Amino acid sequence: MLSKRLVVCLDVRGGKLAKSIKFVDTRDIGDPIAKARQYYEDGVDELVFYDITASREGRDIMINFVEEVASQIFIPFSVGGGIRSVEDATRLRNAGAEKVNVNTAAVKRRELISEIARAIGAQSTILSMDIRKVTPNPDIPCGYEIVVNGGVTPTGIDALWWAREGEKLGAGELVINSIDADGTKEGYEINLTRMIADAVTIPVIASGGAGKPEHLVEVVTEGHADAALVASIVHYGEYTCRQLKEYLHDRGVKVRMNY
Repeated sequence: MLSKRLVVCLDVRGGKLAKSIKFVDTRDIGDPIAKARQYYEDGVDELVFYDITASREGRDIMINFVEEVASQIFIPFSVGGGIRSVEDATRLRNAGAEKVNVNTAAVKRRELISEIARAIGAQSTILSMDIRKVTPNPDIPCGYEIVVNGGVTPTGIDALWWAREGEKLGAGELVINSIDADGTKEGYEINLTRMIADAVTIPVIASGGAGKPEHLVEVVTEGHADAALVASIVHYGEYTCRQLKEYLHDRGVKVRMNY
């Protein structure tokens, strides 16, 4: 059985580490590069950086920032926000990012996923999905809708359909961002995560809602996720990456004790 991964998310706004609740009330909370180094030294498996306003503002991601992060950590890290072309993805890879996350631009033009996968490899092409629970209807039968532009624009796209479509188009991994659970620290959206994980064959990262170590165990077991993404509980010093991985290990979850 493959090891489950612990992933820390660093949302970046204007070069500052930021945190929100349900994608609103965003606050600056520190230096993302210092935090990246801290989490790397503490044994996290992967880091993901989102430039959370790049798509909404129609601008490119900060390449200098990516280069600085890459010079200080030696674990996989992925970058998302404002990636609209193969050229964008290639520049990020050349700057040191192992993976790129596409979201809004891929919803607007699905071919982008295939183009990036052909250019840099499916294993480096991640489809990030911001998802909100809605009343099931003929257009959204699964009851979960894709939302873009940093969680502000509903699309009418069924999340389960989009996950399957993303895999067909060449994505090598999915990030399931639950807007409803984001920042609440009340637990992951288990039903959503399990539904998508059971419908695809590529790895699924669960995101949104981690508030205590038990939540991580729950999402990688009951939720069938391949990785658990955390933010608030490490950013605010409630737990260290090492403590979270030791908790998973002690509950029989296979993890890499890489520290």
